[in-house]
Amino acid sequence: MQVLFATLPTVDQVKNHVLRTLCERDYLDPTQTALHQALLVRKGAPCGILFEVQGPRRLRNYAVWAGEEDRILFYDSTGVRVAETRVCEGPDLTSIDFKAEGQSA
Repeated sequence: MQVLFATLPTVDQVKNHVLRTLCERDYLDPTQTALHQALLVRKGAPCGILFEVQGPRRLRNYAVWAGEEDRILFYDSTGVRVAETRVCEGPDLTSIDFKAEGQSA
């Protein structure tokens, strides 16, 4: 399993990194692939983000940004963890306004 260390100080940089990594494994074009996301909440406070890309033949790859652990876990369409990114410097999950970004919390 691949483990990377990255500095991703903004939410957009996190999203771009996740999209590139999820698409890379199955040779999907990141410019043609939509990145879906959902806020993960524990005890009323945001604790992470679930990301998903969908490809042909019902392909779905996932990533979970565990904000408290400062890492992003990547899974293939069979549920096997295929990569991990340790975020050295990243945005604070509690400061992200999902409603402003058009997401439902």
